[in-house]
Amino acid sequence: MTLRFGLLCFPNVQQLDLTAPYEVFASVPGAEVHLVWKDLDFLRSATGLWLKPTVRFADAPDFDVICVPGGAGVNALFHDKETLDFLKQKADMARFVTSVCTGALVLGQAGLLSGRRATTHWNALDFLAHFGATAVNERVVQDGTLITAGGVTSGIDFGLAVIAQLLGQEDAEAIQLSLEYAPAPPFGAGLPETASAQVLAMARARMQGSRREREALFS
Repeated sequence: MTLRFGLLCFPNVQQLDLTAPYEVFASVPGAEVHLVWKDLDFLRSATGLWLKPTVRFADAPDFDVICVPGGAGVNALFHDKETLDFLKQKADMARFVTSVCTGALVLGQAGLLSGRRATTHWNALDFLAHFGATAVNERVVQDGTLITAGGVTSGIDFGLAVIAQLLGQEDAEAIQLSLEYAPAPPFGAGLPETASAQVLAMARARMQGSRREREALFS
């Protein structure tokens, strides 16, 4: 059976939110992995990498897994009826509805998080309550057919967790080994709880613009 994965690919997406799970999903033998958007024009990620969608909304098949990455571009999707309607339609047919990082906020805006446990980037966890979700400060959170992941680098962990659900732990571990995924970060500053106060303040300052835009959307 061919597994079909659909990842939303939109302007100003955080490319690693998309490419990390893409790498995992594409490692499944025979899998189809689609980058989905309104058209097939090249678009630019939040950090400048050019990406090209592979299938339009109008032509997209049903997916076993539909995934929404995050990034600065999610703000523009909050009032994008075409995108939200597409997600709601495909979510009804998917085995798993998923997100990485602030992609969870788009799922929330589409009405797919109400009454569910979910996670997102640490700097956006508090927004989940606006959608009736219970925020969980964990790397990957599963609530039935909903699987959400935390910040940018959690996409690999998330991808492996999804594959374990679809094919079993052994298959997921084989992909992990083939990718030599054995993280050993050089610093212990990957979470607010482990970063110094100075580093945390620097990070918050750098994300302040996008954060303010999102706060305005909920005011």
